Amino acid sequence: MSTPHPNRDPSALFSGPLAWTEDLTVRFGSRTVLDRVNVAVEPGEVVTLIGPNGAGKTTLVRAVLGLVAPDGGRVLRRPNLRIGYMPQRLSVDQTLPLTVRRFLALWRPVTTDRVAAALEEAGVTRLADSAVQTISGGEMQRVLLARALLGEPDLLVLDEPDQAVDVHGQAELFNRIAQVRLRRGCGVLLVSHDLHTVMARTDRVICLNAHVCCSGRPEDVSRHPEYHALFGGHARDLAVYVHHHDHAHAGDGKVVHDHDGDCCHG
Repeated sequence: MSTPHPNRDPSALFSGPLAWTEDLTVRFGSRTVLDRVNVAVEPGEVVTLIGPNGAGKTTLVRAVLGLVAPDGGRVLRRPNLRIGYMPQRLSVDQTLPLTVRRFLALWRPVTTDRVAAALEEAGVTRLADSAVQTISGGEMQRVLLARALLGEPDLLVLDEPDQAVDVHGQAELFNRIAQVRLRRGCGVLLVSHDLHTVMARTDRVICLNAHVCCSGRPEDVSRHPEYHALFGGHARDLAVYVHHHDHAHAGDGKVVHDHDGDCCHG
């Protein structure tokens, strides 16, 4: 088990879900975008929402954030829950003289030390004095991760954080997210279109298409008929498989014997 973040009350990490929905329904005009959706995010858990365009993933995220009012059901959050939000994209005026350091201080009073710590945790300390307009897409996503961390979140909500990021940048970003989860013990609610990333880096997958089609561990969802119906050949190509054995794998991939369990691969 990871060491709780020094600024966090450890007892707060083990008392049920951080946020959850009960029969959440959202309509836009005559269209039902979410139909009786039930999801929950526990402390220290990565939950990933997948589904086709228009499936309601971003609407569900916005409902959890309190930005969309339910037409039915409800959204519940742990009292005093702190949420760090990373949007799909954030446009910055190209003519605005704005360094990364100043960008992070726009939304809340924050100390120089806190900004430096968030940049370090996101792996972009070297960008502190760079103009926001000059950094790459992958670097900007990590700056947005740093922004989400400034409020010492219990729950990170990340809406397609890998959008417009190359393969190397995706790996670096998701490694940072994994480290944040382990270090802080926070929950993570993630939206992604990258099925390979989802299957390799999440604890629980929720397949959404206005309603919850299927949910569970990646290896279980990857075998579900609804998953295959939604993603077709992509689902078959990226399915997770499990084999039973008497060994585990060390960090370098070498086999470590005298261990019972399953091994999941994507």
